[in-house]
Amino acid sequence: MASINLSSSASLFLHENPFISPPNPPTPHIFFLPKTPLKPSPAFASNSQPHKLPFKFPSKNPITDLLSTKKNDPNDQVSDSDKPREECGVVGISNDPESSRLCSLSLHALQHRGQDAAGIVSVDNSSQFQSITGLGLVSEVFKEGRFEQLQGNSAIGHVRYSTSGAASTIKNVQPFVSRTKFGQIAVAHNGNFVNYKSLRKTLEEDGAIFSATSDTEVVLHLIGKSKANTLLLAIIDACVELKGAYSMVFLCNDKLIAIRDPFGFRPLVMGRRRNGVVVFASESCALDLIEAKLDRDVFPGEVVVVDGDNKIMSMCLLDHHPQPKQCIFEHIYFSQPNSLVFGTSVYEFRYSIGEMLAVESPVGCDVVVPVPDSGVVAALGYAAKAGVPFQQGLIRSHYVGRTFIEKSQAWFIIKSLLFLKELISNRMNVGEIREFVGADSLAFLSFDGLQKIAGSNASSYCYGCFTAKYPIDPKDQEM
Repeated sequence: MASINLSSSASLFLHENPFISPPNPPTPHIFFLPKTPLKPSPAFASNSQPHKLPFKFPSKNPITDLLSTKKNDPNDQVSDSDKPREECGVVGISNDPESSRLCSLSLHALQHRGQDAAGIVSVDNSSQFQSITGLGLVSEVFKEGRFEQLQGNSAIGHVRYSTSGAASTIKNVQPFVSRTKFGQIAVAHNGNFVNYKSLRKTLEEDGAIFSATSDTEVVLHLIGKSKANTLLLAIIDACVELKGAYSMVFLCNDKLIAIRDPFGFRPLVMGRRRNGVVVFASESCALDLIEAKLDRDVFPGEVVVVDGDNKIMSMCLLDHHPQPKQCIFEHIYFSQPNSLVFGTSVYEFRYSIGEMLAVESPVGCDVVVPVPDSGVVAALGYAAKAGVPFQQGLIRSHYVGRTFIEKSQAWFIIKSLLFLKELISNRMNVGEIREFVGADSLAFLSFDGLQKIAGSNASSYCYGCFTAKYPIDPKDQEM
């Protein structure tokens, strides 16, 4: 019996966002929204609705030419910055007496984004910050009874797996809390700063003392050295100096602040509960679990401030924003199928991948078998388009973490192997890979096929994981 195994993490896919950031910020640069949700400013095109994937299948199979047959120089050197970026999950909830418990539930929904550590920081009406952080899963860190330590109406949370900073070190577990001249502040960050080392070196030369090895700590030091006269402006000063990917939530005495980098590499959504409480999260699935309704994405380069009355202020981080370059790997692997990420249904996108692959690379088979979990939806699309039964042939235990990001010895081995020269598709052509794995046939989705799935907004995504062409050079000399 012939079958096809589909694993999204082993193939190359492409996706496009219907939102394109305006070339220039709106005027004025600051605008206010009332307590009840409204449509975003006309300067921004809302991307809260699923994006219809606009392609028609070709009558002929395109040539699968993505993988080069050229052998790589074994002496090629690749820096640490070419390893997978930090892919964490963040949550922020304002003005709800159950904010810490709600934050924990949202972190459960984001557990797939990081299983190394988890943390929550809350602030009460007397501006007292409480923090619980720990190594392990959300359920292990936040056991029953611990929420009594997290009093307050606003909270932020974080789940982590790392490539920056020692993974299993409690001092690197976020959110980080620091005291500034404006009062205490906490931050949770998803992303990676490519100029982290140079920033840290400069700060240390100026007398800064670091207690962790995570790049997120740099943000707090930059805030501390800012000459701005308000905490909000100091945060903006710090973010302007950062290069790379960041979706961050900040907890202040009287504000909750969410910021997304100008390229919008990492996702960050905003929603509301029925009582008007504002919620920020890395994915929309984190909103569903606490009965919050998705409002929209935090736009690339946007600063959103929520005050104690749930009034929202939106600002542009820069005077001129680049075209968004949102991470394609969010739709390929990291995000949950039931999430809307970058305004697009992850499920629909992965399903379309399978359909397109069935058109490009048909094969005689009896069943289609997915490699769980991220390959399941693509396999459904392939089976439907090919008219072949879908069968579960491989079963994964859901009592263990995701194999690509789990905290284990195997993960550290995987990370050590993730150099370009050691990836099989970079060393062998399709025929050689097929022979190496012992398959009867092997095909990858073509880059053209991916672009057809992406539609008219293909230029708004970063494909650096596959092309090594990044909007910001990861081999920046500052590294």
